[in-house]
Amino acid sequence: MSLKLRDALRSTAAWRISLWTTFAFAAGTAIAFVIMYVLVAQDIQQRTDAWLSGEAEVLADVAANTPRDSLYDRLVEEVAELASREVPTDPGEKGAHKNTVFFLDARPGQAPIWVGPGPMDSFVAAIRDADLVPGVPQTIHVKGWSEPFRAVFHVNESGGKLFLGFSDLAATDMMHRLSVRFLVIGAGIVLLGFIISSAGAFRTLQRVERIAETVSQIGSEDLTRRVPEGSRNDEISRLSRTFNNMLDRIQASVRELHVLTDSVAHDLKSPVTAIRGSLEVALSEANESTWRDTVADAIEKLDRLSQTLNTALDLAEADAGALQLHRQPVDLGNLLRQLVDLYEPAMGERNHELACHFQEGVIVDADLSLLHRVLANLLDNEIAHLPPSRSIVITLRGGESQAELTVEDDGPGFTPELKDKAFERFVKGEQSTGHGLGLAFVHAVVRAHGGSVTIKDRPVSGAIITLQLPVMSVAIV
Repeated sequence: MSLKLRDALRSTAAWRISLWTTFAFAAGTAIAFVIMYVLVAQDIQQRTDAWLSGEAEVLADVAANTPRDSLYDRLVEEVAELASREVPTDPGEKGAHKNTVFFLDARPGQAPIWVGPGPMDSFVAAIRDADLVPGVPQTIHVKGWSEPFRAVFHVNESGGKLFLGFSDLAATDMMHRLSVRFLVIGAGIVLLGFIISSAGAFRTLQRVERIAETVSQIGSEDLTRRVPEGSRNDEISRLSRTFNNMLDRIQASVRELHVLTDSVAHDLKSPVTAIRGSLEVALSEANESTWRDTVADAIEKLDRLSQTLNTALDLAEADAGALQLHRQPVDLGNLLRQLVDLYEPAMGERNHELACHFQEGVIVDADLSLLHRVLANLLDNEIAHLPPSRSIVITLRGGESQAELTVEDDGPGFTPELKDKAFERFVKGEQSTGHGLGLAFVHAVVRAHGGSVTIKDRPVSGAIITLQLPVMSVAIV
């Protein structure tokens, strides 16, 4: 095998899959053959033992009922030879019988009667070494014979022993031929299985390779290409759809990132230019008090700019599912009271009438800092967009699983076009001087906490913003 071909085979998983599949198939086939071989060998041995036991009992009965004289010897020999002919034989190359039977009648003080092949002494030595149990067929190994014998013996009343043994060479040859044929057929089946598994693995992994090639060609400049999904609803088709869904999300994220960077760059251009102009004017001023006022105004603008950038970054993290929440038990009612105390003077300057209805003991598991900014954004919107001399009602209610906060006013409300996109970034009304991030930030943070935000119109005029957050515990007093 050439080095180039070897490297090509190593670089593809189809080759390894085919090898492991073939190995498992070959091992399973071999185990099945071994089990079959053992079962057939047991059946043959049971057949042999049944024949031995039956014939040994017949010979023992003949020996017990026949007087021991010259006629006895001849009769027993003929019965033993007749028993050996009852065994099915398999002619060899020259017609020699492959099934071998021996018979031995040994009595104390008398010459033994032997019927069988080869020298009797080898068989007698094998019988002596085997330590046979009367009436139980056992295996003995005779010197000069490659195959073992199954032997059984009986003890007569005079203390003599009658032995009958059998070596089924035909069955041994049959088992040998069966093994050779299995090896040949098994090797062919394994080779065929390897070819089939290789073809299937290569064909399957070619689809994966096409996915890899398509994905490798997709760059940040071109996210419109998609992986071929195929018509079948299998694992690879589902993998292709998963890749395409991921690419859709990446393309949408990149598109949002472009919109975000463009909008932030546009929105930052004016305040940065204004801050630079204010600082240049301050440098040219000789009056120190005027210079200090200008720098203070620039610092205030920088703070607002920093807040805008932080909000935009938090929104990007929330949309990407990477917003880190430092959760802790938060008493929502106490947090609202603190914020209302801070914003009440500003609302008073605009002659707003504020009414608060807070249920006690509403505890939520939330990030205190983010939740503080969410509620501050809602109150900022009321001050920034609500005309003077309007009423604002803030209501907090706790349920078994959700805390519900509503902020209701009798202002002009949202236009139909704006209401549908109110939670999108950089969406704002025509008269708004903000950046369109407030409600988007509220929606992203509440959703990250497992809650929801909705907007609906009041029956006459105005709007109702409803926040729902999972509660940790509710105590109603």
